[in-house]
Amino acid sequence: MTIHDLPALNATLNALSAIFLTFGFIAIKRGHKIAHRNCMISAFSTSVVFLICYLIYHGYLAIVLKQGPTHFVNPAWFRPIYLAILISHTLLAIIIVPLILMTLWRAKKQNFEAHKNIARWTWPLWMYVSVTGVVVYLLLYQIFPQK
Repeated sequence: MTIHDLPALNATLNALSAIFLTFGFIAIKRGHKIAHRNCMISAFSTSVVFLICYLIYHGYLAIVLKQGPTHFVNPAWFRPIYLAILISHTLLAIIIVPLILMTLWRAKKQNFEAHKNIARWTWPLWMYVSVTGVVVYLLLYQIFPQK
């Protein structure tokens, strides 16, 4: 594995997070609290590993290779759509971090009513960030690879 494999690994981690979030949602709807807890801890863990890999990759690009992030240029007609997805993904990725931490903290403290109230916001935003992370990767590296 090289540094250039990290975008694919990051997309995989985002996809895993979305899968764990989905199974966690299903588990709690079925009343399976332990399975829900395990899925949410797994989603959180994969998101933390993603963040570490993401920072390593972009830090390496900036510090070692003296490069910025990959820019989406072609096709030009799709660039505004890509940027809308990327900007919403990035903003929500920043917002979701404290929401995730508060949601997990409330569950850890067994304050389940407060946990449930914030999870109603956290879960869909976290799912959106995880899924759009995969979409950004696919658009930038697979569907419309940028040179």
